[in-house]
Amino acid sequence: MPTIILTGGGSAGHVTPNLALVPELIKRGYEVHYIGSYDGIEKTLAEKAGLPYTGISTGKLRRYFSLKNLTDPGRVLKGVGEAKRVLKKLDPAAIFSKGGFVGAPVVWAAHRLGIPCVIHEADLTPGLANKLCFSSADRVLCDFPETLKYLPEGKSAVSGCPVRAELFAGDKERGLQFLGFDDKKPLLMVVGGSLGAASVNEAVWKALPELLQQFHIVHLVGKGKGNDSVKAEGYRQFEYINEELPDLFAAADLVVSRAGANAIFELVALKKPALLIPLGTSASRGDQILNAESFEKHGYSKVLLQDDLTPESLIRAVQELYADPAPYINAMSGSPQARAIPVICDTLEEVIREKNHRRPGRKKDPAEE
Repeated sequence: MPTIILTGGGSAGHVTPNLALVPELIKRGYEVHYIGSYDGIEKTLAEKAGLPYTGISTGKLRRYFSLKNLTDPGRVLKGVGEAKRVLKKLDPAAIFSKGGFVGAPVVWAAHRLGIPCVIHEADLTPGLANKLCFSSADRVLCDFPETLKYLPEGKSAVSGCPVRAELFAGDKERGLQFLGFDDKKPLLMVVGGSLGAASVNEAVWKALPELLQQFHIVHLVGKGKGNDSVKAEGYRQFEYINEELPDLFAAADLVVSRAGANAIFELVALKKPALLIPLGTSASRGDQILNAESFEKHGYSKVLLQDDLTPESLIRAVQELYADPAPYINAMSGSPQARAIPVICDTLEEVIREKNHRRPGRKKDPAEE
C-alpha cells in the first residue's frame, strides 16, 4: 500500500487541515504518515489522530532580525538531512505540505529525492516558508483566487481549505440542549479565539443587554480569557469547546468570528452567515484583513474592521446580517472553494501519476491499479 506523507506545523492551523484529508486518503488506498518537529503541536494532534509520526529538526524562517537567525539555518539543514533519511525509508508516493517552517525541510528533501510534492498556501499572500518552497513543489494550491497572482504560473490552482468531516455531523437539537436554550430565539455564536480575542470579547460583553433582546448567545472567549462576572439569561460562555463544537455550529443561525483562513472556510463549508472581525495590523501581518476582504468581495461574509469595532457597531452589523442572510448563504452554496478535500486528493494522485511515468520503477498508486 503506497504512502502519503503529510507535513506542516508550528500552529494548529497548519495541522487540522492536513488531518481533514486523512479519511479520504485512506479511502483511496493510501497509508498516511506525518512528519513534523520533535515536540510541536503537530506531534500531539497527529498522534491523537492515530497517525504514525516522525519528528525532525526545524528552525523558524524569519523576515526580521533575531540572534536565532544565526543558529536556525543549521537546524533547518539538519532537518533536511533527517527528512531525507525518513523519506528513503518510507518511500512515499507523494508529500503534502500545509506550509510553515516545519514543512520546508521535508519539501526540500522530497525534491532532492524526486518525490512529488504538493504544497498549500492558506493565507491570501504567501508566507515566507512557502515562498522558499515554490520551486521545489510540483503543484501549489491555495485558498483564495486572489493568491494566484503571487504563485508560480502553470502549476498553481485554487483548492480552498480542507474542513474536518466531523463538523458536518452536528445536530441542532443536541446543541441547544447542551446550551440549555430553546429555539424561540435565533442563536448567535461568537468565536473569539485566542490571539486578539480580548477586544471582541469586550465589545460582546458591553453589547449583551441589547443583543440578548433578539438572540440567544454562545460565546467562545478563548483559553484563559473567561469572565465569570458576565452572566445573563440566554448567554453561555466557554473558554474552549471541542466535542460539542459541531452541534453548536449546527444550532447557530449566524456567527461572529475572526478571519483566520481555517475558521472562515469552515463557515463557508457549513454555509453559516458570518460577521468577520479580522485582526488588525498591530497584532498580525494583516493577512486576516485580506482574507476578510476576499470573503466580502465574493459575498460570503459581512466584515467589521477592528478599528471600527465598538459595542454599537457590533450590534448594528449583527442585526443587519440577520435581517438578510440569504445572499450570503446563496453565495457560499455556489463556492468552488467548498470542495477542497477531493481537489487536493485528486491533485496528489495527478502528480503521483506524472512522476511514475517519468520514474517507471516507483510504486503505482491505487488509481492506476
